[in-house]
Amino acid sequence: MVQYMDNQSGFNQWRQMNAAKKPSKFSGFMWWLLLFLFAWWIMGVWFKPQTTEIKEVAPISIEQSKATKRNLVNEDVSFDVQGLRISNVSLNKHKKDSKSEEHVSLLDKENNFVEIGYVSSDIVVPNINTHWEMKSGEMHWDNPSVHFARKISVNGYVINVTDIIKNKTNHEINVAPYVQITQNADNNSASAAVETGGVVYANSNLDYVNWNKLNKKSFAYSSVNASFGFAEQYWETIAAMDAKDQTISLKKSGDLYFAQTNAAPVKVAAKGTSEINTYVFAGPRQSDVLNAASQNIPGISKTMDYGWFWFFAQPMLWMINWLYVLVGNYGIAIILMTLILRLLIWPLTRKSYVSTMAMQRMQPELQRVQKLYANDKARLQIEMMKVYQTHKTSPMSGCLPMLIQIPIFFALYKALLISVPMRSAHFLWVSDLAVMDPYFILPILMGATMWLQQYLQSPKQTSNTNDITASTQRAMKWMPLLFTIMFAWMPAGLVLYWTVSNLFGILQMYIIKKTTK
Repeated sequence: MVQYMDNQSGFNQWRQMNAAKKPSKFSGFMWWLLLFLFAWWIMGVWFKPQTTEIKEVAPISIEQSKATKRNLVNEDVSFDVQGLRISNVSLNKHKKDSKSEEHVSLLDKENNFVEIGYVSSDIVVPNINTHWEMKSGEMHWDNPSVHFARKISVNGYVINVTDIIKNKTNHEINVAPYVQITQNADNNSASAAVETGGVVYANSNLDYVNWNKLNKKSFAYSSVNASFGFAEQYWETIAAMDAKDQTISLKKSGDLYFAQTNAAPVKVAAKGTSEINTYVFAGPRQSDVLNAASQNIPGISKTMDYGWFWFFAQPMLWMINWLYVLVGNYGIAIILMTLILRLLIWPLTRKSYVSTMAMQRMQPELQRVQKLYANDKARLQIEMMKVYQTHKTSPMSGCLPMLIQIPIFFALYKALLISVPMRSAHFLWVSDLAVMDPYFILPILMGATMWLQQYLQSPKQTSNTNDITASTQRAMKWMPLLFTIMFAWMPAGLVLYWTVSNLFGILQMYIIKKTTK
């Protein structure tokens, strides 16, 4: 990117000519773009789901369950069922890290669980210590008034809990279902660049409540079709209940976070039967997985955090995964994606390079004009404009490739941070492309290629030490070093992209110089 920031790109020249009489179409476009981005931000804040702060929530029991524990397994997950609670969810297809044989586990700490139960003022209902009788893989429990049956099935990463309530009395009864998710209050998985913390989808809007907000206050939502839970950088636990008029709350108490929904009472007619379905997702934040889960859990597909530049991040992530299927290595996939992107913006980059070379030829004439009209700023701007018109170029013509690469850069950064397969992807000496290069080899290569690109792009140094061009060149010499330090702690996949982009830029500049008169 540094080749688009020096004086030859026209940015420094444009700054000297910012008082030109007639505004350019480009400047008008930029103003409209900035206005659009500002309006987008305002709309996001304005239409954010309305929440109500809860001053105090009744304490929730987290005592250890005495019910019999059993384990259920499928291809994707295994988990424990203990009475009303589900815990110790193991993701069978995901290792903790590239060097570990242990699987990723959710809700595996003490007092971490999903509890699916009922409350009623009419009858006695099962509690966390209730011993259920197992019949044909189903859980059964009776009291003199009601028979409760619970079926648990698994589809992918979605656990489906179906409760069947049979009223044995001659009068109507009311049973209010609830779901509670309890998780440890440790922020080790928090990421500054990825939305983590409490997640609530209510009234067709998704709201993130990060860990810091939950540490300070509680939140409540009302909805008829909702989902809720907790999200980490790569994993999330989200629940949804097929019940109307729900009140969802998020809070912290002691060393635990709580996410809970309480639904309006379900009326069970005399001698009648009612059924309640609850869905629990415990798995990776991966677009295809979340899209499949969205059939039962509303809004869960929206919890994939692509960031502001989602229109770049989403197709880039898709392209990387598609290329990975072809080549079998994410590092090579990133290299191929970089080449594809650079080829797509080739016309813009070529125009920028041609304009830069024209500006290099213009420098003696521009310096003459600057000296001649040094004391007349208005005339200086007019004369410099004439020089640009004579050479049929613009001081801002080299900036468009830079403007395009900025959202691509941030989109790729987000894509690398949220990509579950990338978290343990190998490439040469790098064991994880989603974290920094442990040996700093890629940042050094990136800085070296940036310096070479800048060296080839820059004109010869002038003897005039007061010349703005020379001053800018001296300042720009430090850019490769600054970028090397900055990129040293960024994901290795992102540094790989920038290094390959620099190498392609050098090759492109060589080709353009050879083919352009």
